[in-house]
Amino acid sequence: MLLFSVAVGIVLFLSPVPDGLSTEAWQLFAIFGATILCVLTGGTTLFLAAILALVAAVLTGTLDPDAAYAGFSKGFILLIVVAFLVGKGVVNSGLGARIGYLLVSRFGRSPLGLAYSIMATDAVIAPAFPSNTARSGVLFPIVYSLAENNGSHPGDESRHRIGAYLMLCAMVSLALSSGLWLTAMAANPAGVAIAAEQGVSINFASWFIAASVPTFCAIVVLPWLLYKVFPPTIGATPEAPGLAQAALKEMGPLSRKEWITLSTFVTLVGGWALAGIIGFDATAIAFLGLALLIMGGVFSVKDLRESGDALETLIWFAILYTLSTELNRLGFMSWAGNLMGGAATDFAWPITYVLLLCLYVIVHYLFVSQTAHLLALFGVFLALSQPNVPLPLMAMMLLLATNFFSVLTPQASSCNVIFVGSGYITGGEVYKYGGLATAACLLIFLLVGTPWILWVL
Repeated sequence: MLLFSVAVGIVLFLSPVPDGLSTEAWQLFAIFGATILCVLTGGTTLFLAAILALVAAVLTGTLDPDAAYAGFSKGFILLIVVAFLVGKGVVNSGLGARIGYLLVSRFGRSPLGLAYSIMATDAVIAPAFPSNTARSGVLFPIVYSLAENNGSHPGDESRHRIGAYLMLCAMVSLALSSGLWLTAMAANPAGVAIAAEQGVSINFASWFIAASVPTFCAIVVLPWLLYKVFPPTIGATPEAPGLAQAALKEMGPLSRKEWITLSTFVTLVGGWALAGIIGFDATAIAFLGLALLIMGGVFSVKDLRESGDALETLIWFAILYTLSTELNRLGFMSWAGNLMGGAATDFAWPITYVLLLCLYVIVHYLFVSQTAHLLALFGVFLALSQPNVPLPLMAMMLLLATNFFSVLTPQASSCNVIFVGSGYITGGEVYKYGGLATAACLLIFLLVGTPWILWVL
């Protein structure tokens, strides 16, 4: 499949350039498309596919080296890697095991119960976090500990016991909680501002009211759906709460390292929650947390040397982020949006509405940033829907889609990266089951969200 994907990329690369596009934009699309196809078909790992894409983009002259390597200097990518290392520190200290046992003692009768508890926790804390990437740094250590405590380890077959399922549920949780609250994802206020320019007024309260019913429906359905199609190999665990309570009793009071880790964790959560208000840089806060763990003896240089998965994550995501960003800069995204969207406007408004929403979701295969997608195409698709589709409905559904399509691919959102890099789930599994979860969300939001939003907005 690797050779097939390369062949498809070469054919596209050498094909005539469509009208309205530059040669560089078309050639970069060929490289990016072949990369995604390679991972989808299982031709190679996401890591190797990204490296080959970078080599092809530079050696063919499609991108100059400065542009090609720009992603490695982005602060939010470093935030992901540091949050990954902090998560390892939470596990090292024993605090992760304690948190895991606490959750198991309350909700651990089944993996499904744990999945719902993760989603409930995320939904509650989401409005205080304008960065879903930072919020992934809160959820990841908890999920990682739950997996480890149930004998599910990264990188081997035991990952299927419960770890792979919980990691995927956590990714879906971040997608849904980010759409539930106006303040839960950085792109949401930007979309509200763009909608206001076209006459649609959305505030914190109206956003929550419009998002609540379809989002809560999705929160109920998605863990169950993933349990059916991507099941953990352990089923009901009625004895787990009792065993977890016994383990907590055996652990006794918090150790020195646990207190250090808990204090650091609270500092990180508080700093990330307030970052947008007091002007702190979220990446610097993450580095502060890592430094505190190192000074407290919770995380060591040896641990850093053994964290090759963090380096791997940095490399593949930085590359794919750069390729997607350059596609947008070269005009490919707006060209594709206008091309596809324009073909959907000659129908009755319900059909135009559904087609535009589906196209808006599908085109996210080309993006590595939800914010970049929104800035490039939200206004375009909103304009294409006029004058037929009710404007408040179209605006709100596009804004919600900008959140729930974040599990479409491993790189569809920066908050996915820490989970994909954990070793519990593969890139191919995210393409398959993340795509299924996105399709399920799209169906739920169309069937439930459409009449609800028409009524409340």
